[in-house]
Amino acid sequence: MLLKELRKHTKLAAKRHPMFEKNKFGKFYIYFMMLFWAGYFIFFGIIFGFGFADMFPTMEPYHIMNKGLFIILAIDFLFRFAFQKTPTQEIKPYLLLPVKKNKLLNILLLKSATNSYNAFWLFMIVPFAFITVTKYFGITGVITYSLGFYLLMILNNYWYQMCRTLINEKTYFVIIPIVFYGLLLTLELTLGNPVSKFTMEVGELFIKGNLLSFLGVLIVAAGLGWINRTIMIRNLYAELAKTNDTKIKHVSEYKFLEQYGEVGEYFRLELKLLFRNKRSKSMFRMGCFLIIMLTGMLFTPSYEGPLGKSFVGIYNFAILGILMLTQIMSFEGNYLDGLMSRKESIYNLLRAKYYFYSFAVIVPFILMIPVIIMGKITLLMAISYCFFTTGFIYFIIFQLAVYNNKTTPLNESLIGRQSTGTGFQSLISLMSFGVPMLVINLLRIAFGEIISQLIFLAIGLALTFTSNYWIMNIYKRFMKRRYKNMEGFRDTK
Repeated sequence: MLLKELRKHTKLAAKRHPMFEKNKFGKFYIYFMMLFWAGYFIFFGIIFGFGFADMFPTMEPYHIMNKGLFIILAIDFLFRFAFQKTPTQEIKPYLLLPVKKNKLLNILLLKSATNSYNAFWLFMIVPFAFITVTKYFGITGVITYSLGFYLLMILNNYWYQMCRTLINEKTYFVIIPIVFYGLLLTLELTLGNPVSKFTMEVGELFIKGNLLSFLGVLIVAAGLGWINRTIMIRNLYAELAKTNDTKIKHVSEYKFLEQYGEVGEYFRLELKLLFRNKRSKSMFRMGCFLIIMLTGMLFTPSYEGPLGKSFVGIYNFAILGILMLTQIMSFEGNYLDGLMSRKESIYNLLRAKYYFYSFAVIVPFILMIPVIIMGKITLLMAISYCFFTTGFIYFIIFQLAVYNNKTTPLNESLIGRQSTGTGFQSLISLMSFGVPMLVINLLRIAFGEIISQLIFLAIGLALTFTSNYWIMNIYKRFMKRRYKNMEGFRDTK
């Protein structure tokens, strides 16, 4: 009953939100993209079903899929950082009611387990199972295999939530998933593939409907859920009591930026925004973690092909900007009235943001130097993706500065209001993810690897060196909409 009531309150809160009418296009676009990716996954399931049979004639296709289960779970874990948030709900009012806090958090965790995202991989698994599993195990095998895979995704959901909550709390907890996946990879490569053999056996047990295999996954998922609840209770009390505000031991003034005038002041404001506020700091940490994860993926044999190198290379440079800049002006919505009191302050703010995230691409470039030395990617590829990010991708994302008009809370997470992006924000975010890969693959097919990289580099350099002009254009368009945007920022504080 409590789960049903919370779902009802969530829907009512969304309908009563002042931005509800403006988000209808966003919801339609999100549903459209969900259908698109569902079709994409179905296509992959069919391709794998027939492709594995041709590539590995001595093994059944579902054996190959089961051997790669740990890779699928690792990819799912990584993608959740970009697309899934930890369980958030406006639980502060409920804490004043006669409802046990443990029960409330249990419901939030249960709600997370029933999230539709956990079932999304079934669009690939179910058609794959119909092609390969029915031959020996019939429809029953398809059902039990899909059920087992779904339970693994729920387990992965709790594992992700635990890691992300800890990383949001302290950055050094990033070592947990790095060590875990590094250990799995080391065992797989040095001890005769024990990880893939284990997952192959687990998948086989799922197909056969072995109850112990389902029970084992449920026990591990329940254990991770209990750990999540313990961490959430601790963080919830800390957030309500505002205890984090009293732990500042050192205040950096970044005085070296004073010599750069107003742009330097806004550069300093950006640094303080990222390192002194809980939500922005958590997003920044997540971006840094994803950069490390993507760099590590280049050392694995799975990403030695042109498509894999392009995917990791592009998003290694772009992921931090995509995560942070899709919220451009939304954090500033908390104090935009003060910014608007000075002439051209928004223009210099946008310039400072651009300079900061352009300098930030140096970090993934340095991390990729060993990969370049090993010859896995070329220096030209790294430089072209670097400038394509500071040019084309940032040019696209910065357009959101004109249209974002929803305030993002600076410090609240568990007790904060859950926000949804506008339709234009969703469109720009998806373009930032999809367009670069589409363009580079079309160019590679048409002109070859080197020419496509040179074209990427030329586009990036052109937009990077003309950044002041298109930032000025964004500033002028923002000023034309300033009263509409300021009204939206005030309504959503």
